[in-house]
Amino acid sequence: MAASSNSSLSGSSVSSDPEDYQPPIWKSYLYQLQQEAPRPKRITCPQEMESRPKYYGREFHGMIPREYADELLAGVEGAYLIRESQRQPGTHTLALRFGHQTLNYRLFYDGKHFVGEKRFESVHDLVTDALITLYIETKAAEYIAKMTTNPIYEHLGYTSLLKDKMVHRLSRGRTGPRRVTFQRDERISSPLVRRSALKDTPENQCSYEKIHNFKVHTFRGPHWCEYCANFMWGLIAQGVRCSDCGLNVHKQCSKLVPSDCQPDLRRIKKVFSCDLTTLVKAHNTTRPMVVDMCIREIELRGMKSEGLYRVSGFSEHIEDVRLAFDRDGEKADISANAYADINIIAGALKLYLRDLPIPVITFDLYSKFIQAAKIPNAESRLEAIHEGLLQLPPAHYETLRYLMAHLKRVTMFEKDNLMSAENLGIVFGPTLMQPPEQNALTTLNDMRQQKLVVQLMIEHEDVLF
Repeated sequence: MAASSNSSLSGSSVSSDPEDYQPPIWKSYLYQLQQEAPRPKRITCPQEMESRPKYYGREFHGMIPREYADELLAGVEGAYLIRESQRQPGTHTLALRFGHQTLNYRLFYDGKHFVGEKRFESVHDLVTDALITLYIETKAAEYIAKMTTNPIYEHLGYTSLLKDKMVHRLSRGRTGPRRVTFQRDERISSPLVRRSALKDTPENQCSYEKIHNFKVHTFRGPHWCEYCANFMWGLIAQGVRCSDCGLNVHKQCSKLVPSDCQPDLRRIKKVFSCDLTTLVKAHNTTRPMVVDMCIREIELRGMKSEGLYRVSGFSEHIEDVRLAFDRDGEKADISANAYADINIIAGALKLYLRDLPIPVITFDLYSKFIQAAKIPNAESRLEAIHEGLLQLPPAHYETLRYLMAHLKRVTMFEKDNLMSAENLGIVFGPTLMQPPEQNALTTLNDMRQQKLVVQLMIEHEDVLF
C-alpha cells in the first residue's frame, strides 16, 4: 500500500506560467484507504418502538443492554444501531462495530446528529464519516504523523507561483500599483527620532504579511491538501479553507502554513468590518480606501468646519456611506454633490475605524500603550509610545501614521474648527484603542490614557512616526 503513496490521480505538473499552474502530483494513499473503509450497515429493530424519537429510524432498538447490542452487531464490520442508555434513561448511545469490537458513543441531536464537533444531517452520514476516520487513522497513523514533514507548499516553486497567480489576478486591468516598504534611518542615534520613510519600488505588491483566515470547510468531491498534497479524508468538514484567499489544507497542516495570504477580491464581501490587513492586500493598496478617500474629502472642504469629528452627522446618511463603500469600493461617491454635510464623511471614517475587527492599535498592544501613557516622565512616555508603534502590523502602522498626520493638519485650523489635539484625542481614543476583553468598566477607567495616547501622537506626529 505504501508504494502507492506517490502515485498520481491528477497527472498534473508545474508550469512556468502562473495562469496555467497545476499543483504537484497528489498523493493517493489516503484516498485509496478511504475507498477501502467499511460501509455502514444499519441493524434494524424488528418491532416498532413507541419510545423511538422522531429523528431516529428503525436503527433505534430502545432500552437494550450493551451486551445484547454487542450480539446484534457481532461479526459485521460497519454495523450500527442506536439504543437508549439503561444508566441514563432519555440519553442515547450509538453502538458501532469496528476492528472486531463494538464501540459506544454518546449520541446527541440539536437539529443535527453529532458525537463530537462535526454535525450531520443523518445518522447514516455520521457513521459513514466515523468509519472512514477510524479506518484511516488506524491504518495510516504513522503516515499521517509524518505527512507534514515534506510539504509541497515549499517545493517546486509552488508558493511563489501561487503568489504570482494571485498578484496577477489582483493587478489585472490596473496600471502601476504601488508597493510600499518601511525604511528606517539607522544613522540617527536615538530610537525615538527614527523616521519611517515611504519609498516607491517598481514591484506591484504590498509587502504586508498576513496570516490565513482558516475556517472549517466541507468539500464536495475529492480534495487534496495544498500544503502536504495528501487527500483530505472524511464525509464532511474534511479540512479548512482560507476565507480570504481560498487555500485548502488539513486542519493540522494549517498550523504550519506561512503568513503569506494574498486575499482574493472575489472573496472579500465588504469593506467595513473587514480586517485592515486583509482589505489593503486584497485591493493592493497602502491603506484602506475608506481612510484615504474620507481624509481627502475632508481636507478638500471641511478643515474649517466647527466641531470637525466631534459633531455627528445624520446616522442614516453615515449608513448610506458605509453601504456605498461596501457596494462600490473605491468608486463610492462621497463628494459634496452626494453628501453636502462634511460631518457625514467624518462620521463614516470614525465608523470604519470603530468597526474594525482588530482595532488600529491592536488588542495585543493595548495594555502597552495604556501603560506608556501612565509614565510620568514626558520623554520616557514618548519613547514607550514609539516602541509600541514599532510593534504594530505594517498596515496598521501606516494607517495610523497617515491618520495622525491628517489630524495634525486639522489642529492647524483650530481657530476655526475649535478642535485641539486634546479634543481629537477624546474623540479618537476609544475609536483607535479598545481593550481586548471589551469590558465597559475597563474602557471607562482607561479613557484618560486613551485620550492622552492619541493626543501625544498628534502633537508629536513628526517625531513618533
